[in-house]
Amino acid sequence: MQIHIAPNTGVPIYRQIENQVKYLVASGRLAAGDEVPPIRVLAERLLINPNTVARAYRELETAGVLTKRQGAGTYVSDSGTPLAWRERLRIVTGHVDALLAEARQLGIGIDEVVGLMRRRDRLFDEGDDGQEEPQDHE
Repeated sequence: MQIHIAPNTGVPIYRQIENQVKYLVASGRLAAGDEVPPIRVLAERLLINPNTVARAYRELETAGVLTKRQGAGTYVSDSGTPLAWRERLRIVTGHVDALLAEARQLGIGIDEVVGLMRRRDRLFDEGDDGQEEPQDHE
């Protein structure tokens, strides 16, 4: 399970973990019955406090995405996959909001952002590694 945290985004780390696990489930990378790393293992891997991972896991349990099996670990629940369309849209909306906020701060207009997204989408479709150089603003 690949989780990456960005401490300076303003999004709490537990929420970043929660959102990424939801994304992994929604995308099918984590399937029903898959075990997630133990709290201490993930905390060590991410170099964060175990309480932060525990909070993320609790939130995911409350949402029905994860389930604990006494003495056996934490797993993706059967009811947590696949996530509802509304939940997937909520996750993407959060990313779009962050992108738009950053673009505005950098003085990049919506038309340029949409054009960039279309170019990047074509690269994904072509199986490119996504390392296209950004185009100069003219």
